[in-house]
Amino acid sequence: MPLDAYRRKRDFTQSPEPAGAARRRPKDGRGRFFCVQKHLASHLHYDLRLEHDGVLLSWAVPKGPSLDPAVKRLAMHVEDHPIEYGDFEGVIPSGYGAGIVMLWDRGTWTPDADDVGAALQKGDLKFTLDGYKLKGSWVLVRTKGARWAAGGADRSWLLIKHRDEWAGPVDIAEFAPLSVKSEGDFADILSQDDPDVWRSNRPARSGEAGALFETIIRRAIQMRSERSGRSGRSDRSGSGRSRSARSPRPERSERERSERERPERSEQSERTERSVRSVRSVRSVRRRRR
Repeated sequence: MPLDAYRRKRDFTQSPEPAGAARRRPKDGRGRFFCVQKHLASHLHYDLRLEHDGVLLSWAVPKGPSLDPAVKRLAMHVEDHPIEYGDFEGVIPSGYGAGIVMLWDRGTWTPDADDVGAALQKGDLKFTLDGYKLKGSWVLVRTKGARWAAGGADRSWLLIKHRDEWAGPVDIAEFAPLSVKSEGDFADILSQDDPDVWRSNRPARSGEAGALFETIIRRAIQMRSERSGRSGRSDRSGSGRSRSARSPRPERSERERSERERPERSEQSERTERSVRSVRSVRSVRRRRR
């Protein structure tokens, strides 16, 4: 079964990850879903997931995607994930993949070839991404000696950006580090859960990942404490008031809700696109001067 390897590795009584089910995409003309999840576990990496045949084909990209066509990023093919995983963001407290998962990018993808299965077998999958952060033409190329196995693990590929209007020297991982779902960072995500979960048994204790965890846990605990303090002060200040006095006026509440609503395209996405466009315009000026 397509998701056997995925389920075998996880204890869903402990992990909030979706068990999911393989399901066919309706033929309604919509693009296929893709996402990139930033995952801090025993080490920091990015997971590229492409919807195909009712599952998310998945590659772990240790250094994250690069917009520079000259940079070839290692991408390790891992087990297929359920479609529902594409919306997952949260804390995996223990077991396989223990750490923090951020939904770093999402959108649709379009394969260049009609037969995706044949392209995977050949080891040359060209496609176009239309996400918040990643756009344009890309290719996954299997390295010499590796073989395609659906749902297999530890298969070595390279993720490469093609030269187009969305390519450039912008370090997209550094420039746009936040979640497209919550617009928060790892500490924000952890603070919504239980930062104490790793006081004594973090997924990583040494190296860069260990230092990251230490900083993130400290910040998340502080954020929760500050929220609790604000909540306590609010409760005490309102304890002597009547229920009607504590209730916000409907028109103010409605206005505040409207202001908090997130636009369809996040500010972060717009900044990313503006930055990439500025890189393209600089290159265009240079070409004209030559």
